[in-house]
Amino acid sequence: MAAKWSKSWKSSKQPRKQRKYRRNAPLHVRHKFLAANLSKELRKKYGIRALPLRKGDTVKIMRGSFKGKTGKISRIDLKKLKVYVENITMLKQDGRKVPMPLEPSNLQIIALNLDDKKRLKAIERKQKAKEKEKSKAKQK
Repeated sequence: MAAKWSKSWKSSKQPRKQRKYRRNAPLHVRHKFLAANLSKELRKKYGIRALPLRKGDTVKIMRGSFKGKTGKISRIDLKKLKVYVENITMLKQDGRKVPMPLEPSNLQIIALNLDDKKRLKAIERKQKAKEKEKSKAKQK
């Protein structure tokens, strides 16, 4: 693999190359790494399985010690590839409560933040691509 990040790089079996790809990726690509699946109701409504997370989305925690709890996303850390949810905190040794960093794969989107028109366009784009795929599969 080249020294710099390349969008044309496909994949490798070697974990070190996979880590390098993720670590050196630019922010607009890193945002796509922070995707979570949609709840069954949202899947039916939009016909999409997963979307990148965004501040303001309501999520349900599916794994870990906070399993089953829900809350709004308060912060997304693109550098660490972690998500922070309101009222999900951990107690530090000195007694302080700090937000708990969560892995996006352990979350499920329950309600979308649709304030941004760009996100609506992204959803529509994904829906069209899915419909196109289905029509190609039927033709074969």
